[in-house]
Amino acid sequence: MKATRGCRFSFHVTVVAAAIAYIYFSTVFVFIDQWLGLWSSPGMLNAVLFSVVALFCILSYALAIYTDPGRVPSSFVPDVEDPENMVQEIKRKGGHMRYCQKCSLYKPPRAHHCRVCNRCVLRMDHHCVWMNNCVGHANYKIFFIFVLYAVIACIYSLVLLVGSITIDSPKDNQQIEGSYRTVYILSGLLLVPLSLALGVFLGWHVHLILQNKTTIEYQEGVRAMWLAEKGGHVHSHPYDLGAYENLISVLGPNVCYWVCPTTRHIGSGLRYRTPFEGSSTSRS
Repeated sequence: MKATRGCRFSFHVTVVAAAIAYIYFSTVFVFIDQWLGLWSSPGMLNAVLFSVVALFCILSYALAIYTDPGRVPSSFVPDVEDPENMVQEIKRKGGHMRYCQKCSLYKPPRAHHCRVCNRCVLRMDHHCVWMNNCVGHANYKIFFIFVLYAVIACIYSLVLLVGSITIDSPKDNQQIEGSYRTVYILSGLLLVPLSLALGVFLGWHVHLILQNKTTIEYQEGVRAMWLAEKGGHVHSHPYDLGAYENLISVLGPNVCYWVCPTTRHIGSGLRYRTPFEGSSTSRS
């Protein structure tokens, strides 16, 4: 069962909610209306399409905020004799099993302690202030889908903004004057950097998914690769199953649900498949 968190709004969440509301209303009631006419056939079609994208964006954002990223069970103890668990993560110093002194719990593979949430998070990627939540095992896909729809919505809105300015409109050009001019300026200042930033951010997480890495694992891998090369060895990520297997491990085995904020396929998050296991081995 997917755990949920209580309602914890923050300043950053309020900013995101306000930006989503502003972009939606300016796109539908200004850009589409000025360019195509809101009640024309093209106008209604674009309004419906943009509303669907916005709805999925809002739904994914809400789910990412309220879904617990994954807690370490108090009863968890690593089983070093498990023949199916061929990778055990240990501390760099001493070679002992990873143990969190703050939580008084053993850390499962890929789990890390979040100083903001003050607890260990399964397959932790990072703490996102814009969600007031950690991004981890249980909500990583939802977070990724939210970023995907946010990019689509920003680019779609930007295209409609440019079109309503540069292409002849059935509306009187004088209607663009006054308050609409302010809307266009503010929207341009918001949409251009937001589209670029979110586009780069989306590309970065596609890169991580294709390698089955988290942001923390990427940062740790840079150092591990440097140490391996220094010692004349080759470093390889222990959870890299190949591009397609990496994709389905995050997005799910059914391609039809890749763009839906569903997480029924993720398992417990206490162990993960590795290249050393058979392809038929499932996560427990």
